Amino acid sequence: MTMNKNIFISAMIITFSLLSCSKKEAENKELESEFTATTALVKDTVFTKEYVSQIRSLKNIEIRAQEKGYLEKVYVDEGQYVHAGQPLFKTMASLHQVDLLKAQAEAKAAEIELGNAKLLADKNVVSKKEQELAKARLDQANAEVALAKLHLSFTVIRAPFSGTIDRIPKKLGSLIDEGELLTSLSDNSQIYAYFNVSEPEYLQYQQNVKDRADSHVNLKLANDEMFQYTGNVEVIESEFDPETGNISFRAKFPNSEKLLKNGQTGKILMNVPVKNAMIIPQKATYEIQDKKYVFVLDKNNKAVSREITTSGEFPDLYVVKSGLTAQDKFLLEGVQNVKEGQKVSYKLQNPKTVISKLRLKAE
Repeated sequence: MTMNKNIFISAMIITFSLLSCSKKEAENKELESEFTATTALVKDTVFTKEYVSQIRSLKNIEIRAQEKGYLEKVYVDEGQYVHAGQPLFKTMASLHQVDLLKAQAEAKAAEIELGNAKLLADKNVVSKKEQELAKARLDQANAEVALAKLHLSFTVIRAPFSGTIDRIPKKLGSLIDEGELLTSLSDNSQIYAYFNVSEPEYLQYQQNVKDRADSHVNLKLANDEMFQYTGNVEVIESEFDPETGNISFRAKFPNSEKLLKNGQTGKILMNVPVKNAMIIPQKATYEIQDKKYVFVLDKNNKAVSREITTSGEFPDLYVVKSGLTAQDKFLLEGVQNVKEGQKVSYKLQNPKTVISKLRLKAE
């Protein structure tokens, strides 16, 4: 019995020794590879921020029928450039022409009646009141003439400004109701780009003129090409959207080649200054489900994953919004090979040296 007990104790001692050796070997193995670590570079900088934008024409209106009738003439085609005052459409005018002739005839009769009343009043055959009534009837008749002319003019729809004709849904001979859409007209000589800005960014833009974002902006088109002209932020709306917490900015761009059209989309590129920006290399991060992480080294030189959020980026660089401090050391390389809680050996590099080797420096 004693012998079995001794054997058991010996086996336990050997097992613990083996486990201890294995643990030491694992720790030594962990420390075999030396990693490069660094800290964030803190400095004032400027980065370009993108905002999704909606493009609108300088002027864009719907052209609608002002009178009911058949579409008698279509003077233009879809996509055609027209000048202010140019005829676009004509609806049936015969009924209004009849109304005008009738009104003119009544006005002529009222004018003759006024002449007779004046002649009789001068001879004291009728009172001055009769002359005044005849004058009132003439004024009313002239008003009917003016109204008939106005209705007749409504049968010809003219361009209120120079621009480009949109789609024409109604064809020649169609019965048109009053107020029915005939087409749209856009003045694309200049365009507006609307984009939404958050409240903190709006306050930064408004409060500090020296450090505010540049009012000159660029536009990236849907094909990722840059628009050739620079725009200028000229209008900020008066209210924040209560649902999104954003406020709308409006930038104006020249568009002499008419490349941009009403309804297009793009991205506004605005240069935004950042004081005491915390800049780290992108290669020091990894992503899980659209969240960014870095491996921070704790006091025991163990790699601990930490989520970070960013407020902007350069090529190869992120501007960190939260998750790191200027004193935190984090792994620069090997983030895909390190495990959570792994003890590592590292060589610390100056962040200025690290960033100077990247494609773009934060200046």
